[in-house]
Amino acid sequence: MTGLRGADAVVRALEDAGVPCAFGIPGTHNIELWDRLAESDSVQAVPVTDEQSASFMADGLWRASGLLGCVNVVPGAGLTHALSGIAEAYLDGVPMLVLGCGIRTDTGHAYQLHDVDQLAIARPVTKGVFRPLHGSQLYDAVRGACTLALAAPPGPVMVEVPANLYLLPNAAAAEVEVEAPSLDAHLPAPAIPDAPPPLPVPEPEIVRRAAEILLRARRPLLYFGLGAAGAARDLVRLAERLEAPVFTTLSGKGVFPESHPLAAWPGCGDAAPPFARAIADSCDATLAVGCRFAEVGTGSYGFDPPAPLIHVDVDPRVPGRNIAPQLSVVSDAAAFVSALLESLDAEGLERLPDPELRTSLQSGVEQAAREMSSPTGEGGVNPGLLLTTLQKRLPAASYASDSGNGTFLAAEGLRLDEQRRFLAPIDYSCMGYSVPAAIGAAFGRPERPSVALVGDGAFLMTGLEMLTAATRSLPVLFVVLRDRELAQIAQFQATALNRRTGSQVPDYDLSAICAGVGIECLDLGSDEDMAGVLDEACAILAEPRPVAIDVAIDYSRKTWFTRGVVRTNFRRLPWSARLRFVARALGRRLSGGG
Repeated sequence: MTGLRGADAVVRALEDAGVPCAFGIPGTHNIELWDRLAESDSVQAVPVTDEQSASFMADGLWRASGLLGCVNVVPGAGLTHALSGIAEAYLDGVPMLVLGCGIRTDTGHAYQLHDVDQLAIARPVTKGVFRPLHGSQLYDAVRGACTLALAAPPGPVMVEVPANLYLLPNAAAAEVEVEAPSLDAHLPAPAIPDAPPPLPVPEPEIVRRAAEILLRARRPLLYFGLGAAGAARDLVRLAERLEAPVFTTLSGKGVFPESHPLAAWPGCGDAAPPFARAIADSCDATLAVGCRFAEVGTGSYGFDPPAPLIHVDVDPRVPGRNIAPQLSVVSDAAAFVSALLESLDAEGLERLPDPELRTSLQSGVEQAAREMSSPTGEGGVNPGLLLTTLQKRLPAASYASDSGNGTFLAAEGLRLDEQRRFLAPIDYSCMGYSVPAAIGAAFGRPERPSVALVGDGAFLMTGLEMLTAATRSLPVLFVVLRDRELAQIAQFQATALNRRTGSQVPDYDLSAICAGVGIECLDLGSDEDMAGVLDEACAILAEPRPVAIDVAIDYSRKTWFTRGVVRTNFRRLPWSARLRFVARALGRRLSGGG
């Protein structure tokens, strides 16, 4: 790379790593990089309205396509704006390259513009941070960071490039003396190979013990998270071999085809419908693959997996962190499931289909769908009916939901047979995710439409990012669920306190906002109008153009997730606190006070 300017070396590294998009906002410190990106044949430079959206787009890009996205930010404010999406990726295990620009290191001046310790800011929410000292290190640092981001367990990695290195050729940059950063700021990580390190595989004895536990069980329960995605081809074989009901985490929705007769529910425990809880209670062992038993996925830790528990994860920190397993397995999901199937084959396991189990699953799912879609008498658009109708109109679409009620409604109302079609902010649960994530999905999979399911409160945070979709003619449908409340919080308040405080969303003119960014806005106020409005929206998407729908949503029926979380947390309260909540809520109801 001798003689190249720093920007050339960085873009070359992005091209060689297969990064398709760099999302961000140009600034004074990285104009050379943006100039060079404009000349790249394979890396799109995508200007956004806010750096938070840039990180959500990179997140959505990977979840929908498996392609690594880049967040390209200026020092200081650019990074702190992007932190929400970076933290979301970190907690949800989404790989991301954070290309942070740094202040100049060749002047000796203090109090420079945007001068803040970015490595200290980024370190808690990334797998690693790197600061190259001179231009000759740039290519290796960026390529190495891409490799590290994708290596198991995946997550965001940051490279901070001093502004002067973008400008100066390597020969000049190498002569600059700079103060060395702290020892844990790896510079530039030459030990990271271009190819990912080999994934851990299970020991044969561990596989044998897992097979033994599952063979002894009358009815094992299978619980799959996003980490099981690499084993997707074998998960159906495993479920059928064991004749076991399959539950997934919210992030893992679609990893196992939800039309399969053994598919149960995206969630388990108190946060699931009664039929799913009954089936889980009938099981006498659990195989959990690629999940962490985290708070959101378990409905506030309301799921006790049937023992004995076999917990498989590629990250050695995960098994046993929240629930102690009888057998802990550190392994790549695909390698473990493949080895387990071989072991079961060797034992000659051949379980016949269980008609009782399959009938219970099918009737339970159908009953849940009917309940979700049944009229409430409150008016407005029924969310269950909206989701099923959307899926019929757009069977191949990606669906990006937002934090709170939208995520739980989408998880319960959509039935997906493929992974990478459900995008949701789970463990960091950041509002404002769905609009930019759906746009990122459209960059990753331009051949299929993407749908943003966004509440009216979350829309206020990142809704202007529709401008990016409009300027690029992306086939994105923005479904804005208008109830003029922060629905999830308002429902918790009403249940626990019998009043709502601070959770109202001021009304606004969505059609005017859409007109301002060049997007057509359709109104949907009742179930009767749903078919016509969705047909019109689909026609616009096919051109392709983005389009928005202003939905007067009926949130009067709570999700099973919400009901389950309330029950779970209420039971944990001491009796004195339970009585205080009940007495206060009852008093307000009787008095009519707010």
